Amino acid sequence: MVGRNILENKNSSNFNFITPSSKELDLKNFSSTFDFIRKYRPDLIIHAAAKVGGIQSNLSEPSNYLIENIDISRNLILAAKDNQIESLINIGSSCMYPRNIDIPITEDMLLTGELEKTNEGYAIAKIFSARLCDYIRLESPFFQYKTIIPCNLYGRFDKFNPTKSHLVAAVIDKLHKAKISNNNQIEIWGNGMARREFMCAEDLADFLIRAINLFDTLPYYTNVGLGFDYTINEYYKIIADVVGYNGTFVHDESKPIGMNRKLVNVEKQTTWGWKPRIGLKEGIEKTYNYYLSEHINEF
Repeated sequence: MVGRNILENKNSSNFNFITPSSKELDLKNFSSTFDFIRKYRPDLIIHAAAKVGGIQSNLSEPSNYLIENIDISRNLILAAKDNQIESLINIGSSCMYPRNIDIPITEDMLLTGELEKTNEGYAIAKIFSARLCDYIRLESPFFQYKTIIPCNLYGRFDKFNPTKSHLVAAVIDKLHKAKISNNNQIEIWGNGMARREFMCAEDLADFLIRAINLFDTLPYYTNVGLGFDYTINEYYKIIADVVGYNGTFVHDESKPIGMNRKLVNVEKQTTWGWKPRIGLKEGIEKTYNYYLSEHINEF
């Protein structure tokens, strides 16, 4: 999702992007990764590759989320180092931060508390990649390997499969299918009062294009987000308005909800001179239109 949104950015044509698919380059294989980087010798690498999924998927296969993501990051970052690639942007995740922090989370809060259990394997792998970048840079200042930590994302090219999707994409799929099947009642996990910060991936792509242009000024750690959040109930309401779903909602408080809140502090991002542009309703409208265009044969 992130990579394809970068390529769709209006300024992406200013650069020559090398964009192998997972079929063309298996990042879980170090020798293949090393040879690929040695062949193309990019000026800068954006590490946007990962095995990702929602709560259900993370809970059902935590070992895969840990091992595959560590393998991908280890191979890519070390292959970049061994090929003397000077510049790399590592994309982390706000799930790297400790659970149950009720204030906007600053970059220095990494490794200061217990992780959220529902995606712990993925979070550990993301922390691994960030720390590996740190260690390489500290051992040799030639390597400028930096980590950005975006909040939750949604947008065009998202995954809508209920077993693999995150909140916004999952709710779009659920409410659209409820509308066309005349299901007048939808279940929400938990009481709906947990808060989430979701940014359109199109905005993250805009941040990354700016980061390419101003790489030298980019901090070594930077949160990327909105700086404000919404409740789960609010996401359901806004998505229902966009989809045109007019049914009611009930809550199942026995189901897991993950963190109660996960809001990133965006002071560094703001000082650096960037802020997101796409409002939640506009972003969801774009995402829903993409969903309809890509999944029309399923309905």
